[in-house]
Amino acid sequence: MYTLDAIIEIASDGTYSVYCKEDIFSGAGDTIDGAKKDMLSQMEFYKKTAIEQGFKYPSFLDGPFEVNYSVDSVSLMRYYVKKGFFSLAGMEKVTGINQKQLWAYLNGTKPRKTQMKRIETGFLALKNDLNMLYANG
Repeated sequence: MYTLDAIIEIASDGTYSVYCKEDIFSGAGDTIDGAKKDMLSQMEFYKKTAIEQGFKYPSFLDGPFEVNYSVDSVSLMRYYVKKGFFSLAGMEKVTGINQKQLWAYLNGTKPRKTQMKRIETGFLALKNDLNMLYANG
């Protein structure tokens, strides 16, 4: 089965985009699910148009395929803060980065590599804590 790798990002206006790392497909929407659905719809439209127009298209579109989605850390942080799941104070506790700096990252400042690593490490620690809930289940 063919597997596509896709990145999900949140824009500063709160909309979401998804794009394939090595294929031409992308989508956008007001939600993550909306962006995913849009990309899959665009893929189907591309195939349909290719068939109608008589040009080649990627053969994986004829069979089953899967998409592995990943979200960059800053977009994930924006998502959780925007949805109200985390406050900047909560994100400070998760990442160890002060709220003023986190606010800057949420509003367009690109984190340095070391700061990005701290955000990723914080999310991984949170994931591990949440996984413990089901460890004995």
